[in-house]
Amino acid sequence: MDGNTALSTAPFRDARYAPRRLDIERREDGSLVLANPTPFATQFLTTLQALDRWSAAAPDRVWLAERAGEGWRTVTYAQGAAMIAAVAGGLKGLGLKRGDCLLILARNGVDHALVTLAAQYAGIASVSVSPAYSLVSQDFGKLRHVLATTTPGLVFASDARYAKAIAATVAEDVEVVLAGGELPGRASTPFAALLDTAPGAEVDAAHARVGPDTIVKFLFTSGSTKAPKAVINTQRMLCANLQMIRQAMAFLADEPPVLVDWLPWNHTFGGNHNIGIVLYNGGTLYIDDGKPTPQGIAATLRNLREIAPTVYFNVPKGFEEIAAAMEHDDLLRRTLFSRVQAFMYAGAGLSQAVWDQLESLAERTVGERIPMITGLGMTETAPSCTFALRRDLRAGHIGLPCPGVEVKLVPMGTGADDKVEVRFRGPNVMPGYWRAPEQTAEAFDDEGYYRTGDAVRWVDAADPQRGLLFDGRVAEDFKLSTGTFVSVGPLRARIIAAGAPCVQDAVITGLNRDDIGMLLFPRLDECRRLAGLGADAPAAQVLRHDAVRGFFQLLLDRLWREGTGSATRVARAQVLVEPPSIDRGEVTDKGSINQRAVLQHRAALVEALYDGNDPDRLLPGAGATL
Repeated sequence: MDGNTALSTAPFRDARYAPRRLDIERREDGSLVLANPTPFATQFLTTLQALDRWSAAAPDRVWLAERAGEGWRTVTYAQGAAMIAAVAGGLKGLGLKRGDCLLILARNGVDHALVTLAAQYAGIASVSVSPAYSLVSQDFGKLRHVLATTTPGLVFASDARYAKAIAATVAEDVEVVLAGGELPGRASTPFAALLDTAPGAEVDAAHARVGPDTIVKFLFTSGSTKAPKAVINTQRMLCANLQMIRQAMAFLADEPPVLVDWLPWNHTFGGNHNIGIVLYNGGTLYIDDGKPTPQGIAATLRNLREIAPTVYFNVPKGFEEIAAAMEHDDLLRRTLFSRVQAFMYAGAGLSQAVWDQLESLAERTVGERIPMITGLGMTETAPSCTFALRRDLRAGHIGLPCPGVEVKLVPMGTGADDKVEVRFRGPNVMPGYWRAPEQTAEAFDDEGYYRTGDAVRWVDAADPQRGLLFDGRVAEDFKLSTGTFVSVGPLRARIIAAGAPCVQDAVITGLNRDDIGMLLFPRLDECRRLAGLGADAPAAQVLRHDAVRGFFQLLLDRLWREGTGSATRVARAQVLVEPPSIDRGEVTDKGSINQRAVLQHRAALVEALYDGNDPDRLLPGAGATL
């Protein structure tokens, strides 16, 4: 057994998981079809049935909670059910009908949840838009794209901070519902008026028509290759996936789950997976007003000192910040580890160093380790398709198929080093992209499997029960001028791990060139700390400081020294002063870097990296200052 047992012999916290079961069909063309033979059937046909179940079985249990000063604003299941029916009536009263779309401009919050479920109640699709598209973007380009794709008949906004974006992009004849404040020069309907609506026969009739194939929402992809696509999410998709999660994480049925969660609802991890786990299993969601950034983590830490989750989800940067804080925060450690059954990360690879640190902290605090769960999923699959549930996991493992999902592994060539693409089929897979028939057709193979573009390989080909490893994106890999393939995903993961804590992400260069280069996005807060500079020090000054230059030079020297050949040896680097741009599609609001967009928009920097005329580039063995 490999894994973290070499670092710790403490037992794992005992929690129930699905048994590991795997059927493999080996085909003549070299492809494999994997399936979990565990019987599968959904408990609810719609998320609204789950709401009905828990509002009757546990009417006084808190369903949603958000910060209100020093305390929490809470909504019970019974209160939530009544409020959702009222708001659904209000939406109908404003003229929304089946086939229309509700656009939501808001961060996670109770009102956001209520209006989303109210739209579902009335059979109306919604689209929750990244707040960054309105509050950070300067040209509102992505917001305009969302509006053009979904043509909403009504806009809900949490407050007047969205006024500028609404004025620039939303037609005057589109009604706006506002939860707080006023829009200068534009009439709006207060959200409170919808809460005061008495549901009538029209909304009851609309609710009766909601079924498994009703469209719940549109979630937009990150747009890694083209413009973001609107993924159709149906009730069938959501409920099937939540049942898969419930069966995989069997401990969710043992007690109502309690989550403390910040992950944005315009993404599938937060908006389907996490909020869905709570509703499907009758749990409680404490909406975290923090973020995994130097500025936002304080709110998350405050919440985790106060509320003990039963399962905790985050992106790798969030776990990194929390682990660092727990080193010197006894209350945070005691609360977080007190009853959490499992951790789970998604969105990027978790550094093995952070993983090991979490295990060490747990052992020190409660005498046992907390299981770490991960897997593979995506917006198009609602999202979960595989889960890694073994105790001997390492960073990069993605596990085996969930019950109800078929996984096809398709070799992308005939060579031993060629990639193997993973594809999915099941009731959790989207019917297609909204108003994009050609892209929908391209997304599926001739057997109806969704083409993910993700590559995988076995942890141990001789023992398939150990599961699969993520092996990067098929489209990101490239050949050097020698014809040698470069596997970008594993190389990026190695660079980020070696570059902690000063490297946020790396973009790999070298297509049709003699050697590999990298463009590094730094963590400026960590670089300022290394340089002993204040929080206001300009990026250019920070990155030219001798201590910072020395750090990155040593990183490049190490990567060059540890490379085993031209496909893994990094020969040149540049640390980027300009941060990734959300308007250019270089980064998502979760912080994920779009490799292709960065290379496209910074082509001149790539040329300078190789032409020898850039004084800021780093070369192996060149010393700390150039």
